[in-house]
Amino acid sequence: MPRGDKSSHTDKRKRMAGHIEKSYKKKGAPPEKAERIAWATVNKQTGGARKKRTRATTRH
Repeated sequence: MPRGDKSSHTDKRKRMAGHIEKSYKKKGAPPEKAERIAWATVNKQTGGARKKRTRATTRH
């Protein structure tokens, strides 16, 4: 997957990034910078670019 590809992000993360990006654009940030900051913020809040999978453990 090429760097910057957003296809692995969930709809919720895309919505979050959209709201953050919109907010930065209102503050006067250039569109490219607003998008970059928005995705960095979403990744920081959610723990990374990809949704983390948890492996179920069994106890014997």
